[in-house]
Amino acid sequence: MKKVFQVLGFIFALFIAYGGVQHFLKADFYLPFVPSIFPFAMAIIYISGILEIVFGVAYFIPKFRLIGAWGILALMLVFLPIHAADIFLDAPAIGSKTAAYIRLPVQFLFIALSWKMVQMAKND
Repeated sequence: MKKVFQVLGFIFALFIAYGGVQHFLKADFYLPFVPSIFPFAMAIIYISGILEIVFGVAYFIPKFRLIGAWGILALMLVFLPIHAADIFLDAPAIGSKTAAYIRLPVQFLFIALSWKMVQMAKND
């Protein structure tokens, strides 16, 4: 079972880094996810993209794996309120009410996987 979680951790870290790259290639897609109370929305998108790339790549480097895992977990926790709030919007940023309802439990799965990644990185 440990090997399964190791593979899932690497796949998820790759997914996070890829998502970070997408923050630069399709920044406008992420604009609706930034709450309107925050100024400098585009800067937030780029900074979160940089963090996703850094933490995703760090997870692949044994020396920095624990930092990468903690960083990914922190990002998943920071993104949780955004996905929770999306459920209550008339026009969810994710696209539809159905997608918003599906996305929220997925975020909890991402948090659980991130926590497992931290635990495994501690034991490396």
